Amino acid sequence: MNEREFEFGGVNHLALVCKDMARTVAFYRDVLGMPLIKTIDLPHGMGQHFFFDIGNGDSLAFFWFPEAPEAAPGVASAANLPGHGSMVSAHGSMNHIAFNVPLDKFDAYCERLKSKGVKLSPVLNHDDSEMQVSAEVHDGVFVRSVYFFDPDGVCLEFAAWTRGFGPADIAHDPMMATGRRAEGMVTGANGAKPAR
Repeated sequence: MNEREFEFGGVNHLALVCKDMARTVAFYRDVLGMPLIKTIDLPHGMGQHFFFDIGNGDSLAFFWFPEAPEAAPGVASAANLPGHGSMVSAHGSMNHIAFNVPLDKFDAYCERLKSKGVKLSPVLNHDDSEMQVSAEVHDGVFVRSVYFFDPDGVCLEFAAWTRGFGPADIAHDPMMATGRRAEGMVTGANGAKPAR
């Protein structure tokens, strides 16, 4: 049996773009029963990024961008890697595919990709700070990411979770297509998720 060059653990998350995050939460959490496990308000009013648990440690994620183009066949992917320009894509598009990789092999995998001539984004240590990235890995970092394109321009990511999620990670009410928050839909008055 051949040993694989990269040890993949399935899909970390598939990131899509929605027009209305509140409607998306209502469908995936309330209709399909997928637990909402992480909410993020992107810096500088760029939008939101919410994650749903789809089982086996895998997630389905959605971006909401306030100025995203309407759904249009053929406008299906981001034009740039994160850190190299806008990563906005249209409603209903697939923004990127994140492959789950082992945390202890993340840095070695980045070097392996570089050695193969793959152009990488900067490594992003995502945390809950105002800018949502840290130069260093610390206890607040929840995932390490690096992005790159496949030959057809599909944006791919190697992602390694650094910790599990808990109730404190559900801290942002979703945005509606109008650009207003659906107050209290995900968080209660004290920031806690309302009972369902």
